[in-house]
Amino acid sequence: MLLFAGLGNPEEKYKLNRHNVGFLLIDKLVSVNNDVSFKKKFKSLFSEIEIKKNKIIAAKPQTFMNLSGESILEIKKFYKINNENIFIFHDDLDLETGKIKVKTGGSSGGHNGINSIDEIVGNDYHRIRIGIDHPGDKNLVESYVLNNFSDNQLKIINKIFDKILDNLSFLIDKKFDQFSSKVNN
Repeated sequence: MLLFAGLGNPEEKYKLNRHNVGFLLIDKLVSVNNDVSFKKKFKSLFSEIEIKKNKIIAAKPQTFMNLSGESILEIKKFYKINNENIFIFHDDLDLETGKIKVKTGGSSGGHNGINSIDEIVGNDYHRIRIGIDHPGDKNLVESYVLNNFSDNQLKIINKIFDKILDNLSFLIDKKFDQFSSKVNN
């Protein structure tokens, strides 16, 4: 069993914020797998889907970004999922909009959602970093991530989501270099 969790903030006003790119991806993943329903449990909205004969828990923590680890821990414990089978999709200011990088472990890069997961679950899980660009000034970061994507950025994000979903088999098989190559070309 695998856990695919997208990070974001739960209120409707945040729906299209740059910080919610993880939620947007999970919404698309669940909808293309013929399950548009989410259940509420584990401080999360989640759905059980199957890809390549793998049962996947697709989750959107509802604890707000800074407490994402609480939800991830509850799912991990209930389903007995090892960290090497946890995949977290989140925004990354240091990447150009739509660029993807995959990494396992390491620093949170100052991302509060990742900090929360690292503190509670450990940091030896997989992170799929989705680029949202940087506003150019660190004083503008909070406002920038909590504002909606521009129309052009949203088009780029939707295209990269299609590439991610088309190449999930590489991610599931942990062929991260191949996955990155396919989605970034």
